[in-house]
Amino acid sequence: MPETYADLIAAEDVLLFVNAAVTATGQREFRSSAGEQRLSLAFLHEYVRVNHRPVYAAALALDINDHNAVTIVEQLLRTADEADGPAGKRAEGRLIAARLALLPPQRVYRLFRALRAAKVNNRRTRAIVRDWLAARAASGGLAHDAVKYRSGLKTAARHVHRRFPGDESGDFLFAPGRRVRYEHAALDAYRRAHYEQGALYELPFTVAEGFAAKHGVPRAVFLERIAPRMTRLERLRTQRSGPATDLAAMPLTRLALFVLSLPFGERVARRAELTGALRAAAGRVAGPYAGTWGRVAAVLDDSHSSSGSAVKRRRPLAVALGCHFLLEALAAPGAYSAHWTSGTPDGFDPLLVRPWGPTPLGTRILDALEAAPDRLVIVSDGWDNAPPGLAGEVLRVWRTRLDPERRTSVVHVNPVYDAAGFDVRRLAPSVPTAGIRDAEDLAALVEIAQFAEGRTGFAELLAYLDRRVELFVKGAPR
Repeated sequence: MPETYADLIAAEDVLLFVNAAVTATGQREFRSSAGEQRLSLAFLHEYVRVNHRPVYAAALALDINDHNAVTIVEQLLRTADEADGPAGKRAEGRLIAARLALLPPQRVYRLFRALRAAKVNNRRTRAIVRDWLAARAASGGLAHDAVKYRSGLKTAARHVHRRFPGDESGDFLFAPGRRVRYEHAALDAYRRAHYEQGALYELPFTVAEGFAAKHGVPRAVFLERIAPRMTRLERLRTQRSGPATDLAAMPLTRLALFVLSLPFGERVARRAELTGALRAAAGRVAGPYAGTWGRVAAVLDDSHSSSGSAVKRRRPLAVALGCHFLLEALAAPGAYSAHWTSGTPDGFDPLLVRPWGPTPLGTRILDALEAAPDRLVIVSDGWDNAPPGLAGEVLRVWRTRLDPERRTSVVHVNPVYDAAGFDVRRLAPSVPTAGIRDAEDLAALVEIAQFAEGRTGFAELLAYLDRRVELFVKGAPR
């Protein structure tokens, strides 16, 4: 059946929202303020929720960022009366429960606090909160939450009138003077840490920090003794100099951000270690697809705008660096070429990239296409300015005159949300563009990009979302 104009508009709306939900976090970007980002994102959420509610809920099954996942859950619960009957509510409930299970606990508790402040207290909301708290208790995490997220857990428990029969966590939260000691180690360590300095090293790092300050423990001594209790990310945040532990186990984009935070001298001194860690992280992400993409060329943006903003420092550049190593892993052995916008002279070391200069995307795309690769991946914020518009013209001529058979697959992934355009900035109508936040999502976003290219329709897009939802609620890897 031929698609109607309404179908085409709906497909465009959905893809536009997915791009925003992947990239935008409501924070300041290089070219737009936090207020502009939040206003633009709020409009998109309301527009898609009102006009395409089933698809809006289905976005929870995609690789969107946590900020937008929490916003979707909150909006669905706030507007429960708009759901498409009992079946629609059940489908939304399953998606919400599955997504909450993946979110960091602090974000979930922040969500519950927002729902309580907004007086969202319908039966479905109470059931979702109770089920999530029950799952935390079953996994043994409720006592940990009582220590680390005390106010959040108290707020959630009060909101749904949760009882704690026979659970020490209830007394810890609501009647701390009732027990002389606690059987659970974390709860008792928190009690003892008020007067016993050694007990603070049995607590989570963020809780122990406050007690260390109270007891006047020197920072260096505290960090050395608390190290076994720290997560990998906490170690990275506190060990900006010297070798950080277990770099090879870090997620690819996080690791790229850490590498870019190091001074150039340290990057040079630790070149072998850092390069090995990045390649190991990329290899884990590539998995069974390593070496299967054939000849791959990448155009990577390291212009001045890739410096990001004060709250997202070097984030676009880190995504480009992560994509560089991932594409190297996905390409056939020896069949990968990288073209940074600043130039790639002989001996260029990607570890030493820095955000500077204009964005000559058109020139670099010409360089990349010269070898007629099987795939061309462009990682850029889309602000082609040296000269303006050259990249779009190069891609138009390539697609319409030189490669109409599409022997080379071209995809543009953009790590920056354009608040004014309600989307990520595109280079050319003939080239699909997808938003990207983490380099790890590159392969999945290339799959999404086929819908943006226009060669598949709205029915295929809905079928794809249905498959993702089915796998998601069953707990299969995304």
